[in-house]
Amino acid sequence: MRTGRRSGRYRLIASVVGMFAPLTSVHSQDIREVEQAQPPLPIVDFPAKPPADGVITTGRSAGESVQLDAIDVQGPGGGDANSGDAKGYVATDSAAGTKTNTPLIEVPQSISVVTQQQMQDRNVQTVTEAVNYTAGVETGMFGFDPRFDSFYIRGFDMTYTGVFRDGLREPAGSFSIYRNEPYGLQSIAVVRGPTSALYGLGSPGGLIDLTSKRPPSTSLREAEFQIGNFERYQGQFDLGGPIGADGVYSYRLTGLVRNSGTQLLDAPDNRYFIAPAFSFRPDAATSLTILTAFQNQLTTGNPGFYQTPGGQLTNIYSGDPAFQDFNQTQFRIGYAFEHAFNDAVTFRQNARYSYVFADVRYTQIDSIDPDTYNATRSTGRVIDHLNTFGVDNQALIKFNTGPLNHFVLLGFEYTNSAFSDKIGFGSAPDLNLATSAPNYGGQFIPSPLFSYNSYQSQQDMAVYLQDQIKFGPLVLTVSGRNDWVRTRTDDLANTSSTVQNDEAATGRVGLTYLSPVGLAPYVSYATSFTPTLGSGENGAAFKPITGDQKEVGVKYQPPGINGLITASLFDIHQFNSLSTDPNNQAFQIQTGEIRSRGFELEGVLNPLPALNVTLAYTYLDQKILDGDADTIGKSPSGIPAQSFSVWGDYTLQPDTFAPGLGGGFGMRFIGQSYGNDQNTTINPQATLFDAALHYDFANLDRSLAGVRLQINATNLFNTKYQVSQAGYGYWGQDRTIVASLRYRW
Repeated sequence: MRTGRRSGRYRLIASVVGMFAPLTSVHSQDIREVEQAQPPLPIVDFPAKPPADGVITTGRSAGESVQLDAIDVQGPGGGDANSGDAKGYVATDSAAGTKTNTPLIEVPQSISVVTQQQMQDRNVQTVTEAVNYTAGVETGMFGFDPRFDSFYIRGFDMTYTGVFRDGLREPAGSFSIYRNEPYGLQSIAVVRGPTSALYGLGSPGGLIDLTSKRPPSTSLREAEFQIGNFERYQGQFDLGGPIGADGVYSYRLTGLVRNSGTQLLDAPDNRYFIAPAFSFRPDAATSLTILTAFQNQLTTGNPGFYQTPGGQLTNIYSGDPAFQDFNQTQFRIGYAFEHAFNDAVTFRQNARYSYVFADVRYTQIDSIDPDTYNATRSTGRVIDHLNTFGVDNQALIKFNTGPLNHFVLLGFEYTNSAFSDKIGFGSAPDLNLATSAPNYGGQFIPSPLFSYNSYQSQQDMAVYLQDQIKFGPLVLTVSGRNDWVRTRTDDLANTSSTVQNDEAATGRVGLTYLSPVGLAPYVSYATSFTPTLGSGENGAAFKPITGDQKEVGVKYQPPGINGLITASLFDIHQFNSLSTDPNNQAFQIQTGEIRSRGFELEGVLNPLPALNVTLAYTYLDQKILDGDADTIGKSPSGIPAQSFSVWGDYTLQPDTFAPGLGGGFGMRFIGQSYGNDQNTTINPQATLFDAALHYDFANLDRSLAGVRLQINATNLFNTKYQVSQAGYGYWGQDRTIVASLRYRW
């Protein structure tokens, strides 16, 4: 959204782009509390592998007080819908790749799971931070931006079409983009490569599926206070457990309040978040979980600096506190229902209604007179409403045909989105930059009149079928889906309407070999299909973006070690790609083809009881094969060709000099990339460091069990770095330090 509407959205007036460049600073136990997993449903594993004792271990030291959230039974084998049998950092199962809780080693596609312990150890403040250490995921292409979570997978944008929550898509349009609070998440799954064969509309790069916290089976009580630089104050709580002794009913209530500044001039990062959840389990075969959440946040509508016509990013703030509020409200309510009829047939239904409202005001500097240092400025106002209802019905069937074991998934999905968008452009008084203290916020800036008003509705109906076939050590996964999409776009300002009907069949086929030594080589082919909310300058809806991928890889679970290592080679082609309209840079046109190929290596290991390690390496070779004439044969801008990250966290053991004291340290290397699609400028490489220090007070006094102090630093050495994309520059995140005091009882 930084350069306007991407991936099928209206691109805002080109001047809007400058406002998106982020700023540099312009202000000067000896006990273990472990929750038991819910009892697994009787049939739904492939294969069945519930924990032997019902207890999920953490991989931490025995001297550290840790309480895991209860694992909610949502699918095959029990366990979290994403993290499965997560042990500390290592998840062995996931529903994200197959919509069944299949062991990760059996899925013929590259998948990563960011577990709750990983997020807690790094005390992530955004979903973007949560996936910073994940292979194939590119973050930071737009620098520091407190408004949205933005990331690419294998070189393709996820912001609008690649984010799912609890298995259902979260559509987005213009500024109506969901901002997910990481404290409300149980885990995050990253599926790399096309997923349309099961999920329908989506990016060829893959998807990110966020799993909401679920009601636990045992009592959970947690309260935490955080304080950080930029005057950051945050309080949060997480309460839950069974209602009554029989465990039929259970609840969870998660909440957060934050009042904070940022590295931007007078730009807040305030948030209110509350997420009630309720579960009903009348018997071992039936479950109903209701998930709700409300969130409001206030931040800036322009996190940018002025960039000169020659492409140099300056320290001149482009926005103005007098007209820059970005107020967003979002709400959702849904449920996950499951019933096992017998040992062979299970029915599921997941449904959700969600709503996003965004009111954005921004001011930006368009030009500066080199003689007088007067800045000419413009303004913008955007009001968006997005309503979405989605329901996914699934039937899971197990049967055998001779030596072949089948696990069949049959589904019908329906999604309805309604998006309204109003945009206005105006002007602001000139700003005199010749003084030592420019008069930011000192002049009245009026709101512009709305000149653009549109309403768009989109209905998607789909049927899909998947068969996971086991024959000895071989697992053949075949998935197919057909989508029927109807998009109506009403230009209310010009009283015109267009209707577009799209139909597409997508599929995936993959083969995995499970060797007796823990190695699992695999090969797969998959296709994607992406119609989007938005249109070009003429008001007509864009054609669907399509893509396909060939992937080969190997997964390895080292014998005797809690860990998973994945290496993969891939080749993706995307068609009908969007590019800038050469006749009007405020909009986009469909002309292109992009090829993305590369290599990924990721390891998540718990080699010692108190040591957790993640490492990720990505090599990406991306080319524009068809598009704007001056970009053909070039690499898309802002995407590093190489990236590497490593994080480790260790806690001292009971027999050491300071049991319960631990820390983490991480390094993120962001390789060189191009600053524009013409490849005439280069973004230099950057190396960033993160760190953590934590202590569990139960090791000091047993009466303090449950008290934990933690300090986290992001960009520890305050490295200044910038990146340009499509010719626009952004500053990276400054050093951020957050101290937290948590009490669990």
